[in-house]
Amino acid sequence: MPSAIVVQQSGGPEVLTLDSIDRPEPGPGQLLVKVAAAGVNFIETYQRSGVYPVEHPFTPGAEAAGTVEAVGEDVTDFSAGDRVAFAEGTGTYAEYALVDADRALPVPDGVDLETAAALPLQGMTAHYLINSTFEVQPDHTVLVHAGAGGVGLLLIQLLKAKGARVFTTVSTQEKEVLARIAGADEVLGYEGFADAVKALTDGVGVDVVYDGVGQATFDESLQSLRVRGTMVLFGGASGPVPPVDPQRLNSGGGLYLTRPSIVHYVRSPEERRWRSSELFDAVLAGLLNVRIGARYALGDAAQAHEDLEGRKTTGKVLLVP
Repeated sequence: MPSAIVVQQSGGPEVLTLDSIDRPEPGPGQLLVKVAAAGVNFIETYQRSGVYPVEHPFTPGAEAAGTVEAVGEDVTDFSAGDRVAFAEGTGTYAEYALVDADRALPVPDGVDLETAAALPLQGMTAHYLINSTFEVQPDHTVLVHAGAGGVGLLLIQLLKAKGARVFTTVSTQEKEVLARIAGADEVLGYEGFADAVKALTDGVGVDVVYDGVGQATFDESLQSLRVRGTMVLFGGASGPVPPVDPQRLNSGGGLYLTRPSIVHYVRSPEERRWRSSELFDAVLAGLLNVRIGARYALGDAAQAHEDLEGRKTTGKVLLVP
């Protein structure tokens, strides 16, 4: 019988236990995928701990890449043996996982399956942030928080490819090195970053802030913006941001605030294919380096969560069955 991580109750990383399960069967419009690697993402720590309620028992994970093992009725775009990646599957902390065929992304020749597994969620997040939420132009100056994280490293590279000036924040010297390799123009610490941004821009501020940290950075992120700048809050790794008085946007210079999530930017198979194909093309062209910061065996999912929550990881974290 195949193995999977099964969570019986909410709790710490220790509730992620390896168990044997029946192999899933694809329903109409679904693919059964033999998982080569699964992405580990912060949302799964919220689901595991009970911050986001889920029904138990459950197998975490939505992101993976692998080979199609079987197809359900009405599937015409894929067949057994095809290589696919996805960010909207179910139960990917497992040897086999299901995904709707219209949410699967073909993996082109030349892209290995671990790279493919590391790209869908964070890659498409970076893509929509800079192409759709706020369309970055070559004359823009941008602040990216957590520049050595999975999204951060991709954002920096994609922003530099657009010609933008990129500032980023990191917490350690090791992470500073990674952010600079990715192409960041200025790498800052978190303490007093708003003052540093203003000094680097002659008091003007940046056009947009991409903030996935949340509570710990939100106030200074607003202070870092230029008049009519845009604050893009796309995550809360440090905790949720308290309610905001709209008057703060006025007093800050007529600022814009948005809280996007990927579900609003992959609303059709065509949109998914557009975003994923541009990302895979960038990888194949050598313009985008996808850093896999850590690989864990499937049975070591608890350690993966512990390291992710402890900010001990950089780049993408994968589970490899």
